[in-house]
Amino acid sequence: MAKEIFPIYDAVTAREKLLVRTPPDEMPIPPAVANGIERIFGEPISPGEAVKRIIRSIREGGDKSLREWTARIDGTIPDILRVSQEEITRALVELPKNHRESLEIMATRIEDFHRQQPLNSWITQNRGGSLGQLIRPIQRVGLYIPGGTAPLPSSVLMSAIPAKAAGVPEIAVAAPPLRGTNGIAPIILAACAICEITEIYLMGGAQAIAALAYGTESIPGVDKIFGPGNLFVTLAKQQVYGKVGIDGLAGPTETMVIADDYAKPEWVAADLLAQAEHDMLASAILLTPSEKLANEVKLQIAKQLESLSRADIVVSSLAHRGGAVITKDIEEAADMANFYAPEHLCLAVKDPWQLSGRINAAGGIFLGEHSFEVLGDYVAGPSHVMPTGGTARFTSPLNVWDFVHIVSLIALNPDTAAEIIPHAIEIANAEGLDAHAMAAEIRLRSNT
Repeated sequence: MAKEIFPIYDAVTAREKLLVRTPPDEMPIPPAVANGIERIFGEPISPGEAVKRIIRSIREGGDKSLREWTARIDGTIPDILRVSQEEITRALVELPKNHRESLEIMATRIEDFHRQQPLNSWITQNRGGSLGQLIRPIQRVGLYIPGGTAPLPSSVLMSAIPAKAAGVPEIAVAAPPLRGTNGIAPIILAACAICEITEIYLMGGAQAIAALAYGTESIPGVDKIFGPGNLFVTLAKQQVYGKVGIDGLAGPTETMVIADDYAKPEWVAADLLAQAEHDMLASAILLTPSEKLANEVKLQIAKQLESLSRADIVVSSLAHRGGAVITKDIEEAADMANFYAPEHLCLAVKDPWQLSGRINAAGGIFLGEHSFEVLGDYVAGPSHVMPTGGTARFTSPLNVWDFVHIVSLIALNPDTAAEIIPHAIEIANAEGLDAHAMAAEIRLRSNT
């Protein structure tokens, strides 16, 4: 079984198969998704077209359309879209003590981490007046929190706390109804209460993204939308971009482990299984120069798999999106990691600090086997919202800078303006922009 569900590749084969991602728009649509679309829309259409229709409907129909789509997709009709303060408070009060304690410790560590990130405006008077940059928080953001099947209170804390640290004054949360109920999972409401968020809406999917972007009668629109979601949430974020900002387009989650002979096979296997249980498209990949370690990890995977409740998901993920790669040495493993640019990169090696110096493309680097990814998912401190699909080559994990924008400040004195006006005129004339040149010349003539 181990060989079947966790294949071993050589480095060349891995580059051709395991380490090459299929673009989202080229991935086949699962039959269940296609059938669901046809059931809801009455005809077979693409997911992109389905999202387009939902967004148009919300823009035109507001709250009424939002309720209708919630009924058709989630099977529930919310009487009130906004969750009451009483319900939020009750969720926190009724939260089991051990859950609350862990969430509060998690919140403290996340806040302590993000408060360390510099957020400073600056002004200099050394260039003929005042020049600088003003750092201003985005005034209103929307956080989408998945929770229809598996409530994720950690996603609330990992998104809301950096926003709070950045000084965002208005935070609106959208979450779908917990399957089989007419409300949001209480643990999500409790997490919002811990973050002191009071604006929470019962809505999910593409319809929630549309409502946050364009607003409805009862839901003010936002300036930027954050949060992961399913295919329809991702497509909706893509389609509303430009009307609002977005944090990015999240793909399937990924973990890559670089390990040598010093690594514990049992621990490496556990880390790979933790990643694979997310969903069938999750990627859990081991890079190692030790074929002996790879085989021991494979045996451990088979052993530990027997006790997992989500074994079917794990098997599919590891068989189709996971595996071990035998590299020439640790340096080649680091090079392959940079090529793949994983969301999470775990360095289970003798000297992780030395190896980290070779890494330039990863969402997060986890140094040593005591800094394993599950701690990063919850209580280490940095946000667990990290770039996927190779975008770690050019983008960053969620942080306070995502919740601010920069305003350039220009206040030149008259002497400096007169000194540089001729250069502005020359460049404007070179570009053929007469009005630009004239606006500068008028001032130059006034000063002579």
